Amino acid sequence: MEAQLEEAARVSGEPVSQIIRRAIESQCREILGEQLAPRLRDVIGVVKSTGGRATRTGAAFTESLKKRRARR
Repeated sequence: MEAQLEEAARVSGEPVSQIIRRAIESQCREILGEQLAPRLRDVIGVVKSTGGRATRTGAAFTESLKKRRARR
């Protein structure tokens, strides 16, 4: 692997450290994926709502989990 890294640096004209840095950045992006929050930054918190039909979704979800756990 070290020989490949040296060859890649020679061919690209970039320092080995730059190739390593880019590989790490690429791997982190691949593993973590693109995070949604930064993409939605402009719209998060913009809509004001009283909840409408979704007023009790948290409680309903909790009850659903309790029922599922009780069946097991």
